[in-house]
Amino acid sequence: MSRKFTTVAGASTALVLTAALAACATTPVASNSPAASSGADGSAPVTGGAAQVKVTLTGDGGDACTADHLTAPAGPVTFTVENVSSTAITEVELQSELKILGEKENLAPGLPAASFTVTLDGGTYTLYCLGAEPETQTFTVTGQAAASPTGSTATLLNEGAKEYQTWVVGQAEDMATAVTNLKTAVDSGDVDEAKAAYVQARPFYEKIESDVEGFVMEGFKVDDNAGNLDYLIDMRASNLDEKVGWSGFHAVERDLWKNGEITSDTKKYAADLSTNVGTLVEVVKTLEFKPEDLANGAAALLEEVQSGKITGEEEAYSHTDLNDFAANVEGARQAFAYLQPGLEKIDADLMNQVVTEFGNVDAALAELRDKSAPGGYLPWTSANRGKHSKTLSQAVLALQQPMQKIAEKVATAK
Repeated sequence: MSRKFTTVAGASTALVLTAALAACATTPVASNSPAASSGADGSAPVTGGAAQVKVTLTGDGGDACTADHLTAPAGPVTFTVENVSSTAITEVELQSELKILGEKENLAPGLPAASFTVTLDGGTYTLYCLGAEPETQTFTVTGQAAASPTGSTATLLNEGAKEYQTWVVGQAEDMATAVTNLKTAVDSGDVDEAKAAYVQARPFYEKIESDVEGFVMEGFKVDDNAGNLDYLIDMRASNLDEKVGWSGFHAVERDLWKNGEITSDTKKYAADLSTNVGTLVEVVKTLEFKPEDLANGAAALLEEVQSGKITGEEEAYSHTDLNDFAANVEGARQAFAYLQPGLEKIDADLMNQVVTEFGNVDAALAELRDKSAPGGYLPWTSANRGKHSKTLSQAVLALQQPMQKIAEKVATAK
């Protein structure tokens, strides 16, 4: 597709979109865990109109994610997350089937508690704590259950596309915050702090990568990388345009890992990255998606996994490719999740096949977790690629095959 957008306040540049999309989520199998009691039913207390749930992350004697309540009444629920001492647990999410309803990421020990609030209908949800033992717990909401989706298949699919757009904007805004943190760390001159901030910032772009490729700033030709936001933000050594030079995330990565130092050039790379991401956020707010865009974008993210992540091309210096791999898969899953109610009406067997294959990819990736490594996965060195890339590639391929069938089905739905 090809559309023209004009950025809004904060970025006066007009841009052209020449690419499609994708998205995110993680889908572990829920398990039960005892909750601290509050009253006869152990339900979370309501304060200020919202039920209050405190989630505490600890690392003493095993990394634990403990919710003081795993039951709440229907309505607004605020989850307040505090990482006391866990170095392994990096994010906390509340999920409904494949959708992430609320989340907090980059949870480092000792930081102030952070919270998110979601409005929930009666039913069961999954509290997912990446890196915890166990990673999933069932969260139960009592009261009125959500009404089943109604309307034609096309209506359900179009509603999902609108909800997905809201999610994409949220990811872009979170990326801007993370990149600001990266710039601050680079400006401080602390290489280790900057490395940690780099790893935290990268997944946001990878989750929505196929949504944000192809924007070219006004005044530049489509093939001029000097005006291509994707190049300026995410260029790699393998696609270096000598006329434009190094830029964005991987210019910072090269300086931090290959050169091991922060220079004035590094600070400029980080500053330019922050500016370009800010421009991108404003453009993302103007996007509108069709259901087939979600399906095509999800497929494109899986292709990105095969072409750039499994090969080790993406993070050539930090070797944190599996962190990006997980984000690409999460993005593809979230796009699929917003299509799922409509797709279930069109082809329930295909929907179930995709869900199963996502689980298989998750299982293959989980085998490569390394809590001590940046990003939480094994460094993707040539030695580790030699051992594990075939298994990962086969799992992704098995997911790609049914995923490729979805776009046509949703585009022709009535």
